[in-house]
Amino acid sequence: MSGEERRALVVEDERSWQSILREILTDAGLSVDTASNLEEAIALLRAVPHRLAVVDLSLGGADHRNQDGLAVLDAVRRLDPGCVAILLTGFATVELAVSALTEHGAFTCLRKETFRRRHFREVIERALACAPPAEAPPVDSAPARPAPAEDAGDRPAALLVEDDAGWQRLLAELLAEAGYRVRTASSYGQARGRLRRERHALAVVDLSLSPTGTGPNMDGARLLASLRAMRIPAIVVSGVAGPEEIDRAYAEHGAFACLEKQAFDRRTFLSLVREAVAASVGDDDLARLTAREREVLSLLAEGRTNREIAAALVVTENTVKRHLKAIFEKLGVHTRAAAAARAVGAGMGEGA
Repeated sequence: MSGEERRALVVEDERSWQSILREILTDAGLSVDTASNLEEAIALLRAVPHRLAVVDLSLGGADHRNQDGLAVLDAVRRLDPGCVAILLTGFATVELAVSALTEHGAFTCLRKETFRRRHFREVIERALACAPPAEAPPVDSAPARPAPAEDAGDRPAALLVEDDAGWQRLLAELLAEAGYRVRTASSYGQARGRLRRERHALAVVDLSLSPTGTGPNMDGARLLASLRAMRIPAIVVSGVAGPEEIDRAYAEHGAFACLEKQAFDRRTFLSLVREAVAASVGDDDLARLTAREREVLSLLAEGRTNREIAAALVVTENTVKRHLKAIFEKLGVHTRAAAAARAVGAGMGEGA
């Protein structure tokens, strides 16, 4: 193999997927080797170095319980440490994705059911431009970029500050699942720019960011101070935080919660997202409402129409509309549904 030749390894037991992946990787300027099982993959990893590996989770044909792809990821780290591995599977769960990222060294995890050629080519470009997986570079893209519906104005924005491709993808999916428009940043500077351009209801921050690839730093901790000043609740998700860093995140920077990547749990994360935003609405946004605006919002959260709200408060419908406009501006939302959701999250509309 010539010194400038770049090779990719496709480990996939379905011929159709082998063909699709080979075509895209070849177009990206890579010479492609293919393997259908763990043994073939190991033989190729021993025979020649690769710059990129795309690995299917299940290599057992009809046996969907097969997870030989994880063993392939381990072999890539052991036999070809300069190779960046991408897990591509039709059987992904959040728990499996976390395992692939934290235990098996995957650069990122992609799902076959949401596979798009254009997005896959973007992932390839980032993978080829980076160092080995342990030093993954910044990216500014979530798994499948938010669809138009997810960019609707009635969804609050969440800022995700994470420089690891796999973790950025995973957390972005969960935040989108929780109903947020996800805005990503991979460095302190990008995050500050996002905060200047748009209002955010929540931030999820990794303490260690390495935008230049020169090693870990604690820019995420520095960002927490800005978030606290802006009254944006922050959840820390970090793989390097020790007791001292965690104590400082809580005591000095006002983090709402801190989670370790090694023990990440999907349900815990989603629960903390709900709790953080509810607490923020109660302590910040709702505090800005006048007494009358709170009454209007409470009735709105009960599902009342403008006419019904007007009747209950003995005011005109135009007055109700003016109050709603002011409420939307103070809560940073654009629709009745979004305002009602914020109110319910803070315990309004339920006799509170």
